[in-house]
Amino acid sequence: MKQLLLLAASTAVLAGFAHADAPETDLRQQSVIVTAPGPDRLEGELVGNATSIGREGIIQTLGPTLGDTLDRQPGVSTTFFGQGASRPVLRGLGAERVQVLTNGIGVIDVSAASPDHQAAADGIDAEKIEILRGPAALAYGGQAIGGVVNVIDGLLPETLPDRKYSADLMAAYNSVSEGTELAGRFQGVQGPLVLTLSASQRDFGDYDIPGFAKSAYLRSEPGAEAGAKDSLPNSFTQTQSYAGGLGWVGDNAYLGFVARQQSATYGLPGEADESPFIDLEQNRYDVRGGVKLDTAFLKEIKGSVSTADYSHTEFEGPGEPGTRYDTNGTEARVETSHELGILKGAIGVDYSDKTLDAFGDEAFITKTDSNSFGGFVYETADWANGFGLEGGARIEQAKRKNISGDTDFDLFSASLGAHQHWENGWFVGVQASHTERAPNESELYADGLHLATEQYEVGDSNLDKEKGLNLEATARWESEQASFGVNVFRTKFDGFVYLAPGSVDHGSGLETEIEGLPVYQFLQQDATFTGAEIYGKAYLPEGLLKADWTLDGGIDVVSGELDAGGNVPYLPPLTVNAGATADWALWSAGAHVTWADDQTDAGAGDYPTDGYTQLDLRADLKLSELGYGREGTSLFIDARNVTDEEIRYSTSVLKDKLPAPGRNIRVGVRATF
Repeated sequence: MKQLLLLAASTAVLAGFAHADAPETDLRQQSVIVTAPGPDRLEGELVGNATSIGREGIIQTLGPTLGDTLDRQPGVSTTFFGQGASRPVLRGLGAERVQVLTNGIGVIDVSAASPDHQAAADGIDAEKIEILRGPAALAYGGQAIGGVVNVIDGLLPETLPDRKYSADLMAAYNSVSEGTELAGRFQGVQGPLVLTLSASQRDFGDYDIPGFAKSAYLRSEPGAEAGAKDSLPNSFTQTQSYAGGLGWVGDNAYLGFVARQQSATYGLPGEADESPFIDLEQNRYDVRGGVKLDTAFLKEIKGSVSTADYSHTEFEGPGEPGTRYDTNGTEARVETSHELGILKGAIGVDYSDKTLDAFGDEAFITKTDSNSFGGFVYETADWANGFGLEGGARIEQAKRKNISGDTDFDLFSASLGAHQHWENGWFVGVQASHTERAPNESELYADGLHLATEQYEVGDSNLDKEKGLNLEATARWESEQASFGVNVFRTKFDGFVYLAPGSVDHGSGLETEIEGLPVYQFLQQDATFTGAEIYGKAYLPEGLLKADWTLDGGIDVVSGELDAGGNVPYLPPLTVNAGATADWALWSAGAHVTWADDQTDAGAGDYPTDGYTQLDLRADLKLSELGYGREGTSLFIDARNVTDEEIRYSTSVLKDKLPAPGRNIRVGVRATF
């Protein structure tokens, strides 16, 4: 089976090579990656692996949470915690090492503190999502040591839209949870003013699973009970979001204001008898503007300020509030772009001030004030022969204030890369970078029961900053109808912070278990990550069955080893993705296969994770071809996990109790006007 799927992934690439001389069609339609520092560059012009997913792609892969929506992408997996919460994992690094942004500014929530906390951006109403893998800390600070996921909502356009009025609506039904999802956007233009309104809603019940909630490993333990079967109790989720943006767009400048309100209620599935759930709300306000300059050196100045109040309460049962988490914060960013001869680059500064507090008997962290101030410079140089250099540096000061003690971190990051383009479509590049990260609030100050993850977590206020030395090489080839790429990377961490079984002394000797939960400590030691991503796409016009075919495939693998012995916990396995889509004038149909190997390199105290094969099917009827709406208007039907496979993600802290949903028939409509 493994050999067949590896062959399927590579076939998607090789098939295109054989047809590289077919009629010219822009296969990739590459997007400018606005998240990357420096001048505007397309996906294929960056040494690091970058991905841009547009609105149509988001709807096709949309899941209940951000991590689930993105986990098909090369090098991306999910921290899966049922339907209510997940964050993306990039190259085996997640949570506090992946910076989730909204329009280039942090989400200002508590999702990095624990995998059961929902991220305040999930893509259901996004215009585009950009992914930068590897160290992107030059622009976004040490918390981006693993990469950046930027959810771009389009509420404040920087140029005037082409249409005076437009709308984009989506509605879908999911059989696996008897759940509905709705999203809508309206935009109107009056002179230089642009008004954009958006709203979304999800209402998912408990989802069906193929068999037992507990894995075979747990069910085989002495005295273990089989537990729930066929449906995962307490896995419901309900979300709502409402946002509005009012912007002014001139010939060389723009300025606007956005207000967003999000709320959610979702269950925390597991073994707790009380059926605990989280009720959350965030109110966020953004001001963003920029001006283009016609000077010999400065080309553009742009800035953003965001402030948010976030609160969630963890209920132990109906009407029984337990622990409340509050966070409020402000982030600001100013960036200037410039040109000097062949040099093009950016200089920027950013500031963050956030307070996290928890109340209740199960608050595992005490009030912590965090603030940081950083500045960076990034420069690129390209010559006519296709050779180019890029690099930069960043300095940052991060402070944490807590009753257990204050900590200050002086952070420095730098990178240098070189690449070569050829007219025959080849691109090769190498990059070296040094990044530094300050431990977050949980890693430093946690000390308490965390029932959602079924652990007693203990931080360490003496943790040092985490340093990473990353080496990456890439080779890509692209023609009008085919593309292929490979990225190979190795990151050596000095003082890697991770969570592992341990003990704590509260005055009565060392304890490895408290109130029935095992003690887990945040520890620090050196570690090495090694991995690669291979990906490709091919376009075959007027092929089999007179359809235009798009084939795509990818393989990604990462390993993480602690220098003192053992494996870094919660790493994804070798994963293969392969897909094919046939497109006719009126309709299209496609299939996607994901194969994941067994993850036998488990961390301390963790079981191995069995692999899986997931088959997804999709068909679209293009209503726009029948005269309804603009391009993109369609009826669609998805069949996800067609074979009802038992799927468990090795990146999930409760993988042995939380399988992914079983077979799901998703039927919906998208309308654009």
